[in-house]
Amino acid sequence: MKQALEIKLGHKLAMTPQLQQAIRLLQLSVIDLRTEIQSALDNNPLLDTLDQDDSLADSGDELANQEDIYNNTSSDTDPGTDGSDKDSAGSANDTNDVFEQGTAGDELKEDYTWEDESYIPRTTTSNNRENDWSGMELESRNSSPTTLHDHLEWQMRMLPLSERDRLIAETIIEAVNDDGYLTLSIEDIKQSLDAEPEIELDEVMAMLHQIQNFDPVGVAAIDVADSLQIQLRQLARDTPYLETAKTIVARHLDLVAHHDLAKLKRVIKGSSASLSGAISLIQSLNPRPGSAINPSETRYIIPDISVKKINGKWTARLNEEALPKLGVNRYYQSLIRRGDNSTDNRYLKENLQEARWYIKSLQNRHDTLLSVANEILRRQQDFFEEGDEAMKPMVLHDIADALELHESTISRVTTNKYMQTPTGVYELKYFFSSHVNTADGGTCSATAIRSQIKKLVNNEPVGKPISDNRIAELLSQQGIRVARRTVAKYRESMNIPPSNMRKSLTT
Repeated sequence: MKQALEIKLGHKLAMTPQLQQAIRLLQLSVIDLRTEIQSALDNNPLLDTLDQDDSLADSGDELANQEDIYNNTSSDTDPGTDGSDKDSAGSANDTNDVFEQGTAGDELKEDYTWEDESYIPRTTTSNNRENDWSGMELESRNSSPTTLHDHLEWQMRMLPLSERDRLIAETIIEAVNDDGYLTLSIEDIKQSLDAEPEIELDEVMAMLHQIQNFDPVGVAAIDVADSLQIQLRQLARDTPYLETAKTIVARHLDLVAHHDLAKLKRVIKGSSASLSGAISLIQSLNPRPGSAINPSETRYIIPDISVKKINGKWTARLNEEALPKLGVNRYYQSLIRRGDNSTDNRYLKENLQEARWYIKSLQNRHDTLLSVANEILRRQQDFFEEGDEAMKPMVLHDIADALELHESTISRVTTNKYMQTPTGVYELKYFFSSHVNTADGGTCSATAIRSQIKKLVNNEPVGKPISDNRIAELLSQQGIRVARRTVAKYRESMNIPPSNMRKSLTT
């Protein structure tokens, strides 16, 4: 085959540092964002907190008043310094006005969106290796415990992966929850990847199998049975009762969960000793592999949004007291001199630009979060009036389509963000649920169905619990068509035992 050179033209969205920063801030919870803001205040002398009487709008006006100073200083500096900043900042596509015009210099007027789905946040590392090693003991005492994502990313970085494989691995790791299970299907992971040429499903599956063998073994599994099978495959072949355990996990795990040992013995056709040994082996595995890494610490929740009914109308507001208000330090800003190309002056100008972008990123986070909360409130007003049974079916795509954002952006906004309501505090993800078709051609949300099931179980006669089949029949009489296995799934998700166990508990 003859070798030849070929030139191809293509478009690619470059991730500017400002866009990376904005995406990182968007997905942080209030508590994590407080830590992030404090770190920025410690590292940037041009960034300062405003007085209680000031507001974020004041900081925007202040930035606008500083335009001439910044533009004049940048025009007389070394073109090699400011020119590189302009090139990096101007590489994002002009697709959506995220920030308002007129509150920053020409260097800051380029637009960017949340649309780059190839970005996966990475943990930052210090450039000063000597300080890292010398302070390791102190850092290990005071730093936050390692999370499952950090642990998986550390193992990923130890592998000699190409950029293409690294992108796939990072996307898979981001989709793993604290228990160690995937929150997205393989097809969804493939669709969220943006690369040239297009990534194939086989590539995603190959990387998934590699990550599933990371420590802890069984992580990134689809469900409990998948995780247990992965863990069993890692055991030595001469492990007693291994083959019987594999058969039970692959085909009859539900019988073990319901403690139906008599039926399990009939279908396995094995001795009581082998059955007992296989079950003991299964019970020695970890059904939540992520719990071995994720720290078991108390989680504190600070609501991002508060919802109240004012003059008969439900209104969502940001919890402005949760975060400090930021602005530019006027004293250090006044030290910037026109035409001064000294090291100190360049340092002040660079930090001034970073401070402006940081304030803008925070404001954009607030605006996006409030927009999503208002759209949720508009679609789920019946829930706030009547409770869980009035919850309407809603998926990420519905909000993304209404706000003209990407679904992954909505996912970031709703993760670890909480809404305070008159009936309690809910994570924004709580308001999303799949739908079930009703007899009249409409739809009913899974949350409403779970509420109905819970209500039926709570009102069942003492000593005569109703079966899953009966629950399905009662729901069908209300126009909600669900199968018995669907009722069982919803019941188990609410930790409600089956009818035979409920009967034994009441007798």
